[in-house]
Amino acid sequence: MATASGKPDKGEAASAARDLEADIAQLKADIEKLAEQLRITGRHSYGAARRMAAEGRERALSEGEAAIENLRSTAGDLERQLVDTVRQKPMTALAVAAGIGFLLALLSRR
Repeated sequence: MATASGKPDKGEAASAARDLEADIAQLKADIEKLAEQLRITGRHSYGAARRMAAEGRERALSEGEAAIENLRSTAGDLERQLVDTVRQKPMTALAVAAGIGFLLALLSRR
C-alpha cells in the first residue's frame, strides 16, 4: 500500500516487480511457441509447394511427350500421303517441285 507520503512501500514494489518478471517470462515462452509453430508451418508450406511443383513438372512432361508423339504421327501420315501422291502422279509432282524451286530462286535473289 502507499504510505502517507504517496510513495509505494517496498513490499508492493517487490510484488509488482515479481509480477512484471512473471509476465515477461510468460511472453518469452509464448514467443518461443509462436516461433516454433511458424517454423513448422514453413516446413509444411515448403513441402506442399515442392510436391505441387513436382506434380506440375510430371504433368508437363507427359503432356509434352503426348504432343510430340501426336506430331510424329501426323508428320508420318503426311509423309505417306505425299509419297502416295508422288507415286500416283509423278509428272504433276515434278512440275510442282520445279515451280516451287523457281519461286524460291526468285525470292532468294532479292
